[in-house]
Amino acid sequence: MLHALALLDTDPEREFDSLVALAAEMLDCPTALMTLVDRDRLWIKAANSGEQQEFRREDGFCNYTIRGTDPLVIGDLSLDPRFETNALVAAPDGARFYAGAPIHATDDGGNRYAIGALCVLDTNPRSLTDAGRRALQHLAVLAETTIAARTSAQKALAIAVTAERQSATLTRQDQIFRQAERMAAIGSWRAVWPDGPVDWSDGVFRIHDLPIGATPRPEEALAFYPPHARGQVAEAMTSLFETGSPFDFEVDFLTAAGEPRRVRILGEREASSESAYDDQVALIGIFQDVTDRHALEVSLRRSADTDALTGIANRAAFDRALQAAMARARCDQTPLMLALVDLDGFKAINDTLGHNAGDDVLREVGDVLRAPWLCGSFAARLGGDEFAVILEDPALVSAPDDVTLRLQDALRFPVVQDGLAMVSAGTVGLAALQPDTHSIRDFVHRADTHLYKAKRERIGERRRGNQQRAA
Repeated sequence: MLHALALLDTDPEREFDSLVALAAEMLDCPTALMTLVDRDRLWIKAANSGEQQEFRREDGFCNYTIRGTDPLVIGDLSLDPRFETNALVAAPDGARFYAGAPIHATDDGGNRYAIGALCVLDTNPRSLTDAGRRALQHLAVLAETTIAARTSAQKALAIAVTAERQSATLTRQDQIFRQAERMAAIGSWRAVWPDGPVDWSDGVFRIHDLPIGATPRPEEALAFYPPHARGQVAEAMTSLFETGSPFDFEVDFLTAAGEPRRVRILGEREASSESAYDDQVALIGIFQDVTDRHALEVSLRRSADTDALTGIANRAAFDRALQAAMARARCDQTPLMLALVDLDGFKAINDTLGHNAGDDVLREVGDVLRAPWLCGSFAARLGGDEFAVILEDPALVSAPDDVTLRLQDALRFPVVQDGLAMVSAGTVGLAALQPDTHSIRDFVHRADTHLYKAKRERIGERRRGNQQRAA
């Protein structure tokens, strides 16, 4: 089954490289791999390090993963009798943590086989949350879908290239091709470029939501793409005609019924093509609807950037957003401000009212930081009871005192649990981007300094108030 997929010992492919990079990012592991388990060896098809290599099958952790249907998670490999003497574990800085989910493929008879695994590794022992297990399984499903689409696309393209030259079997091939189109949401196209006729298969008409009939002219076909994508499509076709360089990319797309979709377009010159038009060549390719796969990818990336409890961004997304905001501010000479928020007395709420009440407080803070008056700002939970807001709106940046007071007022709200009531509050530290702020760390440190100065002042105010009441 594995050899029939033509995946072993192949060059790196963008889809699988992107998949392992996403796995490493989502599960916060330094190493992510997509492995294929052959009869006697384990071959790494994709790694976030970019390195392809192989091991003996019995030395690979994924050899055990493919024996089950659920993810295999080992918190400390050195404590597992199966792996404690494994060379990959015993080596200096050897592997300690492993989590892998099996990847399956289905043969022509509908039989499903485990062919490899998607896994992450770390040199430090660790655990994996239920959310992490689900993410790993989703990524393995995405790998399976990508392999299936790759196989279907290769079959469809091979049929499209050879169909005209195999007239004796044209009817049989056309039937197989139509089946492949329907199964993989794929169509094929042929164009005599730049001014000759264009032909679409039935699958291309289906993806466009058009009745099968006359093929639209090139300028009419370009109208199905949003403006920013039209130039990319036209440039790819022109480059293919002029240089012969094949193309393979994905773009947004709008059907005739107005439905947004994501499509993948592949193109190459037809082998030994002869055109009846002077100075023109025949171009052929595949047109595929990848909307569902793209939506799953986007969803996984969004979940990787979102704090599950509050619904706002997490620390990793915050670091990227702040880096981008600092670059924009320097390039455009626009103001930028960073607000750090620390909840006052959050531990007391947890200890007194319980963790459910504490979680409710964190959710409420997430809602506060998404308030309409902060529109255009970027809110994130940095961890625990620490939050941040990136402010780029000139009106907000020009009024730091108003922002501080408004945030602190909004962060003060009652918390009630089982008849007990407490008040949640927060302290805000604001810092503007300065010429000597060279890194994210510098910017956060500057805001952090203002935050703790504000906390000391508030503590002093409470003490003075208590002394005055006692007097």
